[in-house]
Amino acid sequence: MDSFGLLMDGFATALTPQNLLYALLGVTLGTLVGVLPGIGPAMTVALLLPITFTVPPASAFIMFAGIYYGGMYGGSTTSILLNTPGESSSMITALEGNKMARRGRAAQALATAAIGSFVAGTIATALLVVAAPAVVDLAISFGPEDYFALAVLAFTMCSAVLSRSLVRGLASLGLGLAIGLVGIDQQTGQARLTLGIPQLLDGIDVVIIAVGLFAVGEALYVASRLGHSTPDVVPVGRAWMGRADWSRSWRPWLRGTALGFPIGALPGGGAEIPTFLSYAVEKRLTRHKDEFGKGAIEGVAGPEAANNASAAGTLVPLLSLGLPTSATAAIMLAAFQQYGLQPGPQLFDHNPALVWGMVASLFVGNLMLLILNLPLASTWARLLRIPRPYLYAGIVLFAALGCYAVNNSWVDLVILFALGLLGFAMRRFGLPIAPAVIGVILGPMAEIQLRRALAIGGGDVTVLVTSPIAAALLGLSAVALLAPLARRRFSSRA
Repeated sequence: MDSFGLLMDGFATALTPQNLLYALLGVTLGTLVGVLPGIGPAMTVALLLPITFTVPPASAFIMFAGIYYGGMYGGSTTSILLNTPGESSSMITALEGNKMARRGRAAQALATAAIGSFVAGTIATALLVVAAPAVVDLAISFGPEDYFALAVLAFTMCSAVLSRSLVRGLASLGLGLAIGLVGIDQQTGQARLTLGIPQLLDGIDVVIIAVGLFAVGEALYVASRLGHSTPDVVPVGRAWMGRADWSRSWRPWLRGTALGFPIGALPGGGAEIPTFLSYAVEKRLTRHKDEFGKGAIEGVAGPEAANNASAAGTLVPLLSLGLPTSATAAIMLAAFQQYGLQPGPQLFDHNPALVWGMVASLFVGNLMLLILNLPLASTWARLLRIPRPYLYAGIVLFAALGCYAVNNSWVDLVILFALGLLGFAMRRFGLPIAPAVIGVILGPMAEIQLRRALAIGGGDVTVLVTSPIAAALLGLSAVALLAPLARRRFSSRA
């Protein structure tokens, strides 16, 4: 069956009353967490992992996808109204959006952000429908050495791109790989890094790792830096755009989509890079250069479109290769593993209803988000008046209850708070969290594929570069590692 027919089957799954309710819940939660600084989609999905055991997989991932898209929408609201980005990818929106709000054009800024996000999300999801099956066809031909090289590329790109320092990124990756080694070696049957604790023989549950590093660690870090001031919300009224605003916005929406989707699909691409690029492109191409820095609508329309398009781009390697390219994608990969599923070519063959139902729900969720965000933008912003100590204390309590429910073991609680303290320390000293989570999740897979490749090659290490795909991927990994060093050397000479 072609992609269009499979997508129609996906709509049949997504449009059931139960899944529509989960989609609405997801986009509402996503918008809420996007509005609140410090609580991103990755933390929210991680917090929900322990309590979704009884939810059907298709419904759970429809909700998770709604959270992911909703987080992108919500971040723009506080960026514009309060100059407080809820997500790092919304920082660029704050540059022009908040200045538009101060000039009395908050309604137009919110409207171009919401409509641009809808347009970009819809186009990018349509591109996802086309691109994911094509990548699956390529992935079917992958051997063990190719999958190992793919994991190495994910490690190096995420360590190099998601951190200000390559050394810190690699250190975070090393911590994640070490945590992923805990448990019994699947080939030799020997215990590794268990410290004599029987509960660790099966390894640390990926749900506990995700919740500890992201939710508890982030809550402790943000709580340690809390202020007590209550922000003032800019009055908005009804969000609308005039004819001139539409004329100045539709081209940035399309250009932002063209930048966000492919960059979001790259390992380590994320949403920050395309939003920065989109802002630079619009600043160069605009006919209203004098407005940039004072509230240019193009500076809101382009980056917001790039932001949402990158979210759909991230799902291409996640679903077709099992390769997470962002922190939220890494947590969603952990969610797949919680249900005993492994994203990749076999997922499309064995669970088409889940995959295509999730993709179809993105179209539905985009429409829900547009309806939610246009009239309720100022209402969402008022959520920032919730006392922060209550908010983050609730997060820690919710995380503890959820993780205890996984195995009903006090050892899990000890591990949870130990990982939470590790996550706090990593943030405190500038180590990014995403490489650690990606190391935990992809590390065991990379080890298994490496051993398989070496077994097939009779122990000959050159088997890792005999495949053209593996050689190309390892070459890209080397470039990702060496490029920052070369750039630093040339800049020091200059």
